Amino acid sequence: MERQGSLDDLHFFQVVAASETLTAAARELDCSLPVVSKRLSALERRLDVRLVHRGTRRLVLTSEGEVYAARLETILDQVRELEDMVTHHSGDLRGSIVVQATLGLGRAHVAPLLGEFTALHPRLSIQLRTSALPLRPHRREFDMAVHVGAPPDSSLRMRRLARNRRVPCAAPSYLERKGAPERVEDLAGHDCIVLRENEGDFALWHFGDASNPRQVRVRGRLSSNDGDIVTDWALQGHGVIMRSEWQIRSHLKSGALVRVLPDVPTPPADIYALLSDDVHVPRRISNLVEHLAARLTERIG
Repeated sequence: MERQGSLDDLHFFQVVAASETLTAAARELDCSLPVVSKRLSALERRLDVRLVHRGTRRLVLTSEGEVYAARLETILDQVRELEDMVTHHSGDLRGSIVVQATLGLGRAHVAPLLGEFTALHPRLSIQLRTSALPLRPHRREFDMAVHVGAPPDSSLRMRRLARNRRVPCAAPSYLERKGAPERVEDLAGHDCIVLRENEGDFALWHFGDASNPRQVRVRGRLSSNDGDIVTDWALQGHGVIMRSEWQIRSHLKSGALVRVLPDVPTPPADIYALLSDDVHVPRRISNLVEHLAARLTERIG
């Protein structure tokens, strides 16, 4: 008789279900592709059901695989809740946390704060994943995400970590050469540098507030998915950018960048911690959220 399923099998398939390909799953599990393929086949034999469609470029779960992946999340969450309950009185935070963040914010502020947190809790391990790609909460790729702006999925539980908004600005050299826009509509005739981050219409810039929203489609010859590159181009005088205050505040204070259209408000783009709304939040994660909420405003303020 084949052995009964184990928590290790559940963790294994959780990684597989969250991966784009078996190769990506092997990389995440730190083993070879043949090992992952063999283990997946053994799991399917034990369950007597196919969990993954073979022969597709991307990893696609069968209907049975979808059910298995959804239910195992509930089981693993119950295990985490039980572990959290029995270790609560020890005072130690232990286990692992996967955090996802955007490239710029992750590098500049989230990474240092995660380093602080692990120094306070030596039995805890944290993996930070930075990406310019949109969040995919349904794939369970993270325990917590640090996100700028409105959450992309209303099913996520969120906690605001810091206030922020995006503002248009340019270098004095550009404004001397091209002149400053006087109306939102004037931006359509300027060289605008577009940040191609997350999904959506990158070249559509938003102004106003909830009661009076305004927008303008901008254009320009430079664009990137890296916010630091976009900011550097603006500092070099190549055009107007729309960037988060947390990233350009020092440049505005020094005069290296100048805000344009200062009397026109822009919508908030606050920084949030995002968690799945259908799971127990382990103490290690809730404590990390509190740490980020306490320290992030100090760093970007």
